[in-house]
Amino acid sequence: MAERRSAAAEGLSRLSEWADAHLSLVRSLSAGVAVAGLLVLARSVRLTTKFTSALDIPAGFVEKNVKLRGKVHRVTEKGLEVEHIPISIPFITSVQRRWQSEGLLLVRLAGVELTPEGTVWLQRELKPSQVIWFQLLGREHLALECLVLVNKGRFSSVCLNEEVLREGLGRAVSIEGLQHDSHLFWELHKRLLRAELKALRKNKGIWKEESFSERIRDRMSNSKFMRTLKRFVSWLRS
Repeated sequence: MAERRSAAAEGLSRLSEWADAHLSLVRSLSAGVAVAGLLVLARSVRLTTKFTSALDIPAGFVEKNVKLRGKVHRVTEKGLEVEHIPISIPFITSVQRRWQSEGLLLVRLAGVELTPEGTVWLQRELKPSQVIWFQLLGREHLALECLVLVNKGRFSSVCLNEEVLREGLGRAVSIEGLQHDSHLFWELHKRLLRAELKALRKNKGIWKEESFSERIRDRMSNSKFMRTLKRFVSWLRS
């Protein structure tokens, strides 16, 4: 029994000596674990932060084209006004809610030049408090250039950027915020051009061709003879 106690004491003494000799290493390991914990916490805080302005969103989120979730409040000619819905994590979220400010993000359909009819269509399609996903592609001042996705059913979603173009309610334009020589830029631009082409082939929206009778009527109404005739009729009535 005495020998066992002696061996245990000797082992503990050696462990203590090793720790003293490698104190800087032990401290470094402890500091490393602490830093790693802080990095994880900081990442969690960023993911759970409610963004109320485009300027609040970290540049890294935009560069990595992160997808965010939000709730649509209204649709205007400037874009979608969206309330960001952050990831919810127990304790962290409850603490953040005490100091988070209120505000809406201005989200625009990247690569799309909307017509007034397109704005009306979005106002009709997006119900109040509609939840959407918006993928960050670029940021211009206080507006975010995004791909906007709406869930349709449990396993499918619709890209509003493409859907608007398929309906002929806008024109495909350059995607602001992405490098023009990047693979993502050309992949998305091709998708938008295909959607626009479908509207063009089906004569939908702005691509709708006038009928023969409509063209004749427009030409007659704009002809010099018809303008003279209208002035003559107005003179007779006066």
